[in-house]
Amino acid sequence: MSTHAQPDPNIILYDTMQRQKVPFVPTTPGHVGMYLCGPTVYSDAHLGHARKEVAFDVIRRAFMHFGYAVRYVANITDVGHLQDDSDDGEDKIAKRAALERLEPMEVADKYFWSFMDDMAALNILRPSINPRATGHITEQIALIEELIERGHAYESAGSVYFDVRSWPDYGKLSGRKLDDQDVGTREAVRGDKRDARDFALWKNAEGGHLMRWPSPWGIGFPGWHIECSAMSLKYLGEGFDIHGGGLDLEFPHHEAEIAQAEAAGHAFARYWMHNNMLTIGGEKMSKSKGNFTTIADVLSRHDPMVVRFLLVSSHYRSITEFSDVAFESAKNGYRRLSESLYEIERRLGDAPDGGDAALDRKIETHVQAFEAAMRDDFNTPKAVAALFGLSGEMNSALATEKVGRATLERARDAFHTLGGDVLGLFAGGSAAQEDNSEVVGTLMQLVLKARQNYRLNKQYAESDELRDTLAQVGVTVEDTKDGPRWRR
Repeated sequence: MSTHAQPDPNIILYDTMQRQKVPFVPTTPGHVGMYLCGPTVYSDAHLGHARKEVAFDVIRRAFMHFGYAVRYVANITDVGHLQDDSDDGEDKIAKRAALERLEPMEVADKYFWSFMDDMAALNILRPSINPRATGHITEQIALIEELIERGHAYESAGSVYFDVRSWPDYGKLSGRKLDDQDVGTREAVRGDKRDARDFALWKNAEGGHLMRWPSPWGIGFPGWHIECSAMSLKYLGEGFDIHGGGLDLEFPHHEAEIAQAEAAGHAFARYWMHNNMLTIGGEKMSKSKGNFTTIADVLSRHDPMVVRFLLVSSHYRSITEFSDVAFESAKNGYRRLSESLYEIERRLGDAPDGGDAALDRKIETHVQAFEAAMRDDFNTPKAVAALFGLSGEMNSALATEKVGRATLERARDAFHTLGGDVLGLFAGGSAAQEDNSEVVGTLMQLVLKARQNYRLNKQYAESDELRDTLAQVGVTVEDTKDGPRWRR
């Protein structure tokens, strides 16, 4: 996938911790270690998941394009995430298990594979490692023990809490000073806590709780935050490069991750990246507002590549709007790019040898613009604009002249590399079109021959009817000095 012999040293990204764009310098030259907070698999994945997964999939692909070897770790939360992100209530997996009358692991597996199906449809690369919280209980307990030993956590009534007062840096990612944080807004005030802002590392499993493991503090289950600290350190090591996730996870989840890891003596993530939210009809998506939409529902109504095109058309740090107007615009934009690629591939069949130096330089200009956009904090809107520039350049050239094979191949490769490999578009579509191009080309030659016979016999009404019928299915016929040509 990489087109660079050496890793590109000129990538800059926005670091949430520093609140500015900074040069990316990897811990290990030529390698990138990325950790993404994955889903809690207790229900069907929603559009917020699609927004996050596509954003970081493109970032991963861009690093690969620029010559880096990427280890991409994305966790699966299958225990410990309580209702309303608090330290009280039921585990989300356990609650759904009771509702559906299934074992908790049946629920987790059911929605894990549903999530993976959605990701495959959106052409998201599989993670290098996809660890699950339930498979790393030992690592989480070991990290909790380190925190207790260092005086940053305490046991109370079979549960263990992180002592936020013991860690003055708590709040440095979000910029929230501890004394300014409201008590009892996100977490209920519990009698077994020293401070209402302390958060659970391990929870005592009360009678009837379905998910439970033995620990030094009794039978229980891990808190939500501890899993990501434990698993990211296990698979990416001390001081790994990038930790990503949705902006809604910045506080308290990511804040808690940092506190847990650093208070236990571990160097943690060096760069923090967050994607922004999406809106539906101008409002933030939420179940309470009734505009909650699953990925499966959207994919039943829209081409997956149109959905992906809509997502990459806005910057990962910008708000993305999902609406009928936005989808219609994305559909038209994606069709323009796809049809340009299709036409380039079709013309290769009878292209003359050689190339066009002037057109080659124009293609290279658009390639450079695309790469410059991606180096600058993965600016996908500008990258998409560069693809449209390439599309327009090729459409103009193909409309007026026969372009040489070498130049067509250069343009085709640019579309596949930039639009396909980096942005993840054209999945299935381009390959399928290429497979069928010979059949379609032969049929179109027969149609054009029939139309030419109508014209020779002065059957102009029949000739026009044939042309209009083709236009209705998106095929344009142009009469040129070299004979009729067609394009999608």
